Amino acid sequence: MIYTVTLNPAMDCVMQLDEFVTGRTNRASGAFYSAGGKGVNVSLVLGALGIESIAEGFLAGFTGHEIQRQLNEKGISGDFVFLEKGSTRINVKIKGKEETELNGVGAEPEEKDTAVLMEKLRAAGEGDIVVLAGSIPKGMGTGIYADIMKQAEGKSVDFVVDTEGEALFRTLPYKPFLIKPNQHELEALFRIKIKTIEEVIECGQKLRDKGARNVLISLGASGSVLLADDGSVCVVPAVKGEAVNTVGSGDSMVAGFIAGWINHRDYAAAHRLGTAAGAACAFSEGLPERKDIISALERLESVLGE
Repeated sequence: MIYTVTLNPAMDCVMQLDEFVTGRTNRASGAFYSAGGKGVNVSLVLGALGIESIAEGFLAGFTGHEIQRQLNEKGISGDFVFLEKGSTRINVKIKGKEETELNGVGAEPEEKDTAVLMEKLRAAGEGDIVVLAGSIPKGMGTGIYADIMKQAEGKSVDFVVDTEGEALFRTLPYKPFLIKPNQHELEALFRIKIKTIEEVIECGQKLRDKGARNVLISLGASGSVLLADDGSVCVVPAVKGEAVNTVGSGDSMVAGFIAGWINHRDYAAAHRLGTAAGAACAFSEGLPERKDIISALERLESVLGE
C-alpha cells in the first residue's frame, strides 16, 4: 500500500485574471477550488494513473471537510486526523500575466493529534511506500518526518520525502528511498548558486552520501536528473510544450516516479514517467489526467529515441 502524509494540506483557490494590480479591486475571469497540499496531490495523480493510495495527515474545519469530500469523489481513500480547532488553510493562486501565490496559515495540531497520526502510520509495513510531503504546521518541530521514519525502522518501509531545509536533512540518516529537491531547494540547502549540470549532480551526490537512496532533481525547463540507488546518473530533457501552470508539477513528478517504479521496477522507466507527469501538470490548468501524462511520456520517449 502507498500512504501519503500531508501535515499541512490546503484548499487551493485558483483565480484567473487578465491582469493583477495591487492596490485596487481585481475581478477574476474564472476560478476553481481544489483539494491541495503536496501529499494530497501525489494521491490524486497516483489515482489518475490507476494506483491506489491512502491519504493521511491533518484536516480541520469546513475546508478540511471539503478536502475530504473531494478526495472521496475521486475515489481516494482518506484517513485523516481531524483537529478540534481551526480550519485547514486556503491558498490563493493568482494567474495573470505572472503567477502569484498567497499561502494561508494552517490549523495547529496538538501533541495528542500527532500521537494519533503516528499510531495510524504504524500500519505501514514491508513493501509499503510512505510519502512525506510538504511544509510542517506551525508549532511542530522540523524533526517530525524523521520521527515518523524512525518509528518504522526495521519494517522495510520505503519512504519518499519531498520537503526542504532542516526537515529534509534530518530524514537522511534513515535512508529514504527517494527525495525530490528542485534546483532552488538545492541552492538553499548548500548555500550556493548552481550554474551547471555538473554542480547539480555534485549536490545530488552529497545527498546520496548522506543517506538518500535515490535523488530526483527537478530543473524546470532544463529537465531533470536522477542519481539512482544502483549508482547510475541520468539526465532527462524537459518535455516540450506550453507551460500554463506550476502548481503541483513537483508532486506529479513524485507520483509518476512511484507509479513507474511500481509498474516496472526500473529506475530509468520511473524517471521518465516522473518527468512526463511533472510536464503534463505544467501543461494543464490543474493536476494532470492519465491521458495527459501518457501523451507527455510519448513525446519524451520520441526525443530520447532520436
